[in-house]
Amino acid sequence: MIDKLVLLGATGDLAGRYLLPALAELHAAGGLPGGFELAGAARDALDDDSFRQAAGAELAEHAADVPVAARDALVRSMRYRPVDLEDAESVARAVHGDGNGGRSDGGGRGGGRRPVAVYLALPSGLFAPTVRTLGTVGLAPGSRIALEKPFGEDLESARALNALLARAGEEAGEHVAFRVDHFLGMASVQNLLGLRLANRALAAAWNSEHIEQVEIVWEETLALEGRAAYYDRAGQLKDMVQNHLLQVLCLVAMEPPAALRARDLRDRKLDVLRAVRPMSPADAVARTRRARYTAGRIGDRQVPAYVDEDGVDPARATETCAEVALELDNERWAGTRFVVRTAKAMGRDRMEVVVRFRPVAGAPFASSPAPAPNELRVGLGELDDHVTLVLTGGAAGTPPRPAPLALTAPPPPCALPAYSRVLLDILGGESTLSVRGDEAEQAWRIVTPVLEAWADGSVPLQEYPAGSAGPPPPARRA
Repeated sequence: MIDKLVLLGATGDLAGRYLLPALAELHAAGGLPGGFELAGAARDALDDDSFRQAAGAELAEHAADVPVAARDALVRSMRYRPVDLEDAESVARAVHGDGNGGRSDGGGRGGGRRPVAVYLALPSGLFAPTVRTLGTVGLAPGSRIALEKPFGEDLESARALNALLARAGEEAGEHVAFRVDHFLGMASVQNLLGLRLANRALAAAWNSEHIEQVEIVWEETLALEGRAAYYDRAGQLKDMVQNHLLQVLCLVAMEPPAALRARDLRDRKLDVLRAVRPMSPADAVARTRRARYTAGRIGDRQVPAYVDEDGVDPARATETCAEVALELDNERWAGTRFVVRTAKAMGRDRMEVVVRFRPVAGAPFASSPAPAPNELRVGLGELDDHVTLVLTGGAAGTPPRPAPLALTAPPPPCALPAYSRVLLDILGGESTLSVRGDEAEQAWRIVTPVLEAWADGSVPLQEYPAGSAGPPPPARRA
């Protein structure tokens, strides 16, 4: 197991809110190796003590439930070096150590150095130059480079980044790249596989003969929350659909893998992405929606219009709500619609997969309203965690009338949060929770026609008040 994590961007929001707390959770659970070292690096001119103080404050705020002893032990494992990501000597000092505090991994390329995991908690525009510099510095065999989403800005840049990672892996090994998608580490997302593969009642009906539509929904009450520098250049389609929600789609729709190993899972996910029907310009108009929020109230807080948020350029027409209807051209799913929808600044949090089954043919309720379709609803994430099966029962009467019956249960307990699982995979040399390069490229292939139609104005930008249920439902689509 890798015992040294180099965190580039160690003073940023991702590190403070998610990665440091995840490491503290791992430490408390005994998941970190003995002698673990966290080497933080960023542009800030800090020393070891000031970084440890700042990290301790982040842990106190964002990991308050983790025992103090585990948080303190993690802080003691930290050191810090200011870094210029395009300067090889500066990066080498951050990655390999310089003998001035912490352990040195030895100088030069090759032999005596131990493997390290380098986590790029950086703006995506810095991925390519940083990977290029890491290739120059050289990493020991067995090392990992972990990159956050978005992986590239478009299909062309994703291919270029894959090529850079391949060159960086010539010395460190072919599994050097770990493309992070923390949704794959969510217990609720992993629960999807168990539900559909380990239950005969569901496995037998998991196809287009029985399933009419699948909705994958991630709607949140959070608004921009100070992320304009990144978000206004990305938007909801790139921020959520191209990565997280297409990965959820893969787990819902993929063929059963031969085993729950990294290669088998990633091969089956790739099959799904390749099966997504390409969108023509007309399809992109008919089967997608975009919108952004206006001023409104969410709970007890007043939220300004998106265009009035600090750092937003209204001319970019960035969407905060995205909906895409997809179809899969394969034997299992031909005729089933997959609707992916995500939005910010909504009136309530709703994160779930909704599997809607086709109605029963010839049900003997001719004199009553038709029974509602059966649904399986699987919550995603901590805010909407549930498993609900919606059936139809019979209400007493002459004749009996159909009546809805909902069976709800909490999901199995989860020992570790998503980012802790991801970090455990990275340090352990696993790739199950990593997105493979060809998956990332196929995801860009899917959303590119949508991005193009939105960029040329073919799909109007709707509006919805913050705190509402979102834009009005569309007219019946093709």
